Amino acid sequence: MSAKKQDRIKLAVLFGGRSGEHEVSIISARSMMAAVDGGKFEVFPIYISPEGSWFFWTGFMQGTPRPEDLGEAYTPSPDPSERAFLKRAGGDDVEVDVVFPLLHGPYGEDGTIQGLLELDAMPYVGSGPLASALAMDKHMSKNMLRANGISTVDYFAVSRRRWEQNAEAVTLEVEQRLRYPLFVKPANLGSSIGIAKAKDRETLRAALADAARYDATLLCEQAARARELEVAVLGNDAPEASPVGEIVPHGEFYDYDAKYVTDGADLHAPADLPPDVAQRARDLAVRAFQVHGCAGLARVDFFFFPESDRLLVNEVNTMPGFTPISMYPRLWATAGLKYGKLIERLVDLAFERHADRMRNLLRYEKAVNL
Repeated sequence: MSAKKQDRIKLAVLFGGRSGEHEVSIISARSMMAAVDGGKFEVFPIYISPEGSWFFWTGFMQGTPRPEDLGEAYTPSPDPSERAFLKRAGGDDVEVDVVFPLLHGPYGEDGTIQGLLELDAMPYVGSGPLASALAMDKHMSKNMLRANGISTVDYFAVSRRRWEQNAEAVTLEVEQRLRYPLFVKPANLGSSIGIAKAKDRETLRAALADAARYDATLLCEQAARARELEVAVLGNDAPEASPVGEIVPHGEFYDYDAKYVTDGADLHAPADLPPDVAQRARDLAVRAFQVHGCAGLARVDFFFFPESDRLLVNEVNTMPGFTPISMYPRLWATAGLKYGKLIERLVDLAFERHADRMRNLLRYEKAVNL
């Protein structure tokens, strides 16, 4: 990357979005854009409203935008033959070199935005549509992990339709398959939104009803009395694992407020673990990353049971939080890779993956035209 201003990389940062994690995305993006090296990057803050409209918003450091702050909406272009990434009738187009989709949850982390960027042949940070969708769906992700010999906690998924049609039968089936306490969550959300701990039938029914507000698939998981470990993974074809961190929630579990509002957990990095356990966690994190087909970055969460020496993968997050208290950048900082350099590395990986995709596409086009 050249430090000359005229050679700065035009980096679009997408944030906000249509999911329940809209505010988290704004916080992540604000932190990330404040850390970008202005000598290497020209940042284009692209805000997506809760309704799905796209705006070029320069006042991103000032809090949640008011409608009057935003001006006219833009339209993203899925046409790779056009230079513009965003277009606006009667206005200036927005042209960029690479996109950082700092969007969490549905319509951002689930493969939808990634599919749009693929149509536009635009380099972007992170995993592609398939890996993003697979990791976002915690039920399908656990199925994939187990199919590849990677252990997870016991779980049972039920459709919202079944729950609404026969809540009593669903409650009994969950009780037959799992024991109290257990966790209930929407299968396709993140940031601990919609998650509740059920300790008896009454709280189970309340948790299922709440999770059904957010998603069509409700995931029930056996509660684990275990240490909570996290590993940050970085790379494309040759991913690297960070040191292992440990989350010690101040509350009953690592909920939304603890992650983003109150800093309600302690992070120990590196975690106080036997060396062989730490290495197993790092190796498993890379395997989970590869099994999902991830690229760029992911955070892999574990449960560790010291009594049995077991490590279980809890989940894979393809676009982890980038707030000042988020674990992904903190883990890499522990390894000596500071926030600003981490962003540069992620952009480099985005260009690397894009170049590889374009080479594969060229080979395909030559093959079908023989």
